[in-house]
Amino acid sequence: MPDIGDDAPGFTGSLVDGDIAPFDLSDRLGDEPVVLAFFPAAFSNTCTDEMEALRDEFDRDDCTLFGVSTDLPHALGAYRAQYDLPFALVGDPDHRAIEAYDVIEEFEHYGVETVAQRAVFVIDADGVVTYRWLADDAGQEPDYDAVEEAVADATA
Repeated sequence: MPDIGDDAPGFTGSLVDGDIAPFDLSDRLGDEPVVLAFFPAAFSNTCTDEMEALRDEFDRDDCTLFGVSTDLPHALGAYRAQYDLPFALVGDPDHRAIEAYDVIEEFEHYGVETVAQRAVFVIDADGVVTYRWLADDAGQEPDYDAVEEAVADATA
């Protein structure tokens, strides 16, 4: 798992931002900090609470925020539209992102074996991890003020 001060691992997936397009994290680094908010499952209660908090209560002006989930891109597109999320989601059904960041949660419900552990990483413009948070359990949400502070520190 990347620690603070490590280079952020790259990964590819599917960008869901109105349309569905290929996503490569390395293409998104360099202009401003990137926040990766890993979440277990679209349309679930705590995940929706988290995404709505990132929509309504989190200042995204100084960063690029991506929600990352192992859900299929089309499901994430419907989720993004239903909850009017103004930031992109990244579909990781091949588990490249959750493996690169070592945020794998064994799930084994509803025919799904693996999901993302709820986690947040802030990556500065140089591609270095400056903040990391991992949930102790799937029902725990991040400290949004701490994430905002980490973004501010990464831009300083």
